[in-house]
Amino acid sequence: MRWPSAGVIAALSPLPAGYRYAQFGSADIAPLIASLKEWHPRIAVGVNSCYLRDDFYLKRVGLDGDLDSDVMVIRILRGEETVGFWSFEREVDSLVIWGRLLVVAPEHRGTRVSVAALAGSEAIGRVMGAAFIYAFAPLSTPYVQQGLERAGYRLLGFFPGRDREEVSPGVVKRVYQAVYAKLLAAEAQVHWPDPGKMTPRAREMYGLLFPERAG
Repeated sequence: MRWPSAGVIAALSPLPAGYRYAQFGSADIAPLIASLKEWHPRIAVGVNSCYLRDDFYLKRVGLDGDLDSDVMVIRILRGEETVGFWSFEREVDSLVIWGRLLVVAPEHRGTRVSVAALAGSEAIGRVMGAAFIYAFAPLSTPYVQQGLERAGYRLLGFFPGRDREEVSPGVVKRVYQAVYAKLLAAEAQVHWPDPGKMTPRAREMYGLLFPERAG
């Protein structure tokens, strides 16, 4: 479950013309934090607020070519300018990848950078040996939901109050999130559940989400 290099990611998940990936290093921490505060101020609270702290990068993120840390950050460049970043977290014991955060500078949104990146996330997971990949999407805007759906992720449901957001100036509340996922493992490696051993409510939900397996 080692992360692929920027070059391998570029081959697996190519960006639109003029954009490229670059590895993330210790010298990039402070500039990225400053950019995130400008590009995506809403992450000042909640699960991804860790991306605004130096210690998170120093303790958990692979820096300067390290491909064996639990969290990967990769820069997205236009020319020599960093215009976005993409971050995953691995769960080694279960062979799972969590697509944590993909942020593009406002002036580069609409260029299909995020669409192109998400479209290749499955290939990245497969080359790492991952069996499952998932991501959470806020319900305050449809853009992340649309991006995941276009990339072939399946909507599995909603987590009530999973994260925190500033819903209006100075007002922080717990918010619902949609959870999306892709199963990367071969069908022969999956033990599908028996609907007969589920409660009526669980069976009903299972049938809605997986009608091809509900029987």
